[in-house]
Amino acid sequence: MPKHGLMLVVCHDEDIDESLSYTLELARVMNQALSIMMIYRRKMMERLEDYMVAITFAEEGEFMTARELIMDDLKKKGVGYDDRLRKIKERCSSAGVELLSVNVSSEDIFSAIKNILKGNSSIDMVLLSPSITFDGHISAREIQRLVKEISRPLVTMSKNIKEKTA
Repeated sequence: MPKHGLMLVVCHDEDIDESLSYTLELARVMNQALSIMMIYRRKMMERLEDYMVAITFAEEGEFMTARELIMDDLKKKGVGYDDRLRKIKERCSSAGVELLSVNVSSEDIFSAIKNILKGNSSIDMVLLSPSITFDGHISAREIQRLVKEISRPLVTMSKNIKEKTA
């Protein structure tokens, strides 16, 4: 019988420390494993450039996957995909939480979540990181649609914004 778990949905380039800490604590308390989905999100012009690059490579028979796009983007920012993955695994291990999988997608958030859950009955709850909910990557209407269609609890996280005083 497969281990049941939580799925944390994050943007590929966000600092996931806070949302990962919360999710690991929740998974530990609930005795659940963890899956992470990284959504490759870019600004419209950058995505257009990425599509053009992907099409060029595809015409040559080399298909760029979402993982390769993420790796390339993180490399430009001085962050290695493998280093990031290693840190996530270490955090899960030190919290005593099994990491089931790390998935990547360049689809829209709704489609990515729905597709991963379609054939996966082991995910009991979906958690959306603050960058997904706060930064306008998903609308209230899309959240309502997700709640109706995924038939699992959906948790939205928000950032604790500290006021700066003069």
